[in-house]
Amino acid sequence: MRTNTPRLGFSVALVVMSVQVGSAQTTNDPLLSALQTVAALPGAPSIVAAAGLTRANERLLTLEHAGSVGDPERRLVIVGGLDRTSESAQAVLEALRWFKSDAPAALRRTWTITALPCVHPRRCSPGTSGGGPESSGDLAFPPEGGFYNHDTSPELRYLWRWVAFQAPDLVLEVRSGQDQSWEISGAAGTLTLDGPRPPEASLAAAISTGTPSGLGPVAGVRVSTNVDGAPRMLRTLLEAAASLPRSPLHEALLERSSRTPLEVATVLANRYPASPGVSYIPAVAWSNTLRLATRLGDDALVEKVRNQMARFLSGEAPTVSQPYRLTNLAGLFAFVDFSEPGRSQEALDLAVAGAEFVFPQAPDDVLRSPTGWTDDMFMATSLLSRVGGRTGDARYGATVGRLLTSYAESLQRSDGLFVHSARGPHAWGRANGFAILGLTEALTFLPDDWADRARVLDIYRRHAEVLLRHQAPDGMWQQVVDEPGSYRELTVTSMTLVALARGVRLGWLDDSYRPVIDRAWRGVAAHIAEDGAVVDASTSTGAGETKQYYLDRTAVFGPDERGGAMALWAAVEIDELVRR
Repeated sequence: MRTNTPRLGFSVALVVMSVQVGSAQTTNDPLLSALQTVAALPGAPSIVAAAGLTRANERLLTLEHAGSVGDPERRLVIVGGLDRTSESAQAVLEALRWFKSDAPAALRRTWTITALPCVHPRRCSPGTSGGGPESSGDLAFPPEGGFYNHDTSPELRYLWRWVAFQAPDLVLEVRSGQDQSWEISGAAGTLTLDGPRPPEASLAAAISTGTPSGLGPVAGVRVSTNVDGAPRMLRTLLEAAASLPRSPLHEALLERSSRTPLEVATVLANRYPASPGVSYIPAVAWSNTLRLATRLGDDALVEKVRNQMARFLSGEAPTVSQPYRLTNLAGLFAFVDFSEPGRSQEALDLAVAGAEFVFPQAPDDVLRSPTGWTDDMFMATSLLSRVGGRTGDARYGATVGRLLTSYAESLQRSDGLFVHSARGPHAWGRANGFAILGLTEALTFLPDDWADRARVLDIYRRHAEVLLRHQAPDGMWQQVVDEPGSYRELTVTSMTLVALARGVRLGWLDDSYRPVIDRAWRGVAAHIAEDGAVVDASTSTGAGETKQYYLDRTAVFGPDERGGAMALWAAVEIDELVRR
């Protein structure tokens, strides 16, 4: 179908984005310009984002919307460029432009569309030979392992996860061709279209079978079309899918995101920690299991924590031992929480002893055994602030104030984000989570007249404000916060949600943050399986000198102590905010 609306200025080809480590997206890229033009048209989709990165750090640009998986519209995801041609990417853009400008109102009311026009940016350049994914073994779907650090084709891992978490009811893979022809997966059998099955290793075929990303199948279709025929192609597809039901994948994500915070928290509290010990990860799970127990009046959850702490409370196992690491000593903050209200004096005594041990040993020291990473801001503050609040001893607040303000001076950038360390000057996601949680814990537990409150509150608010600008359309934050192509990561999202939700609840932030928090909660809930397994939690990470170091940290898919504990905290915190 031809229309009278001029075609977008993306007529020749895509050029490779110069997105090397430490550099930004070029502003003269034709694909970016074309997507921005489509985004500016009335209606959705209207957000230019990124689904991932190539091994050369070229962004996989997307056009998305910020709607909920519970919205009534059917959801279509369009993918181009898998055939390594610029024409398929142009066809996707032309179809999007038609949908937003000229499609019948009934179709726009029925469907929501997101799109990734070019999976292989370099292969979309002019003069590059075509060839579908089935022609190369490393381009087969579903991709196995390597999320998101595969040596040759990380983009397929990014694509696979991104498509699934767009909650599609229909996935359309667009290829370049002179004539329009369809390939229809078995799951798309209700479509009134004719065509053979797509190749087994294609995206359209693989997404329609099994449980992609642990969710469920979705109807997949592959089409060959030329650019001029793209609007007619999309209209044909949408009309043929008039009776298409909501996909099992969409239903699975809807079920996850519809759970209440208490339902998610209960699943996680009963699963984590699976390996209890004195360390910050079990402590996060213990602390929030106790909060959940109070909320539900569930003594069994209290007993679970008591039993897991028993060998430490009895003295059978030490709580302070070599090697002295703040990540371990931080585990004692949960002992403060367990000691309330009058539950265990032994727990409080152990926490106080640990806090005393953390104090600096020389006048120029900030702490004992610091790493200089933002991790310290949370590890030390979570313990010292609680003990200071319980004992009224001003030494704890003074140490926390010096720690937080000195680290902010050296690690908080002018834009408000934190870098991980002087040696790792990159805005790693969990590094920012540790920073804002440390600030949050100090503001929560230290007294109103704490000498450093005003300064720490200002640091917190600057950090919160800039984090808003880096939230992905689905509510998540990225593995590297200011790299939109890095994977959407669970722990930084959970930690940021906790800090923002508590800020609104306690009056440090205004209610304009609520929509951001709501989107973040939907993102977290979608990344927690029914059994408490998680999706895309960054593995343990030290300080790295390059951004690539952080981009290549493995994303955990399955049971994960850290991801489960942080998501539990997010669930408990959002429940408290909702009840306010």
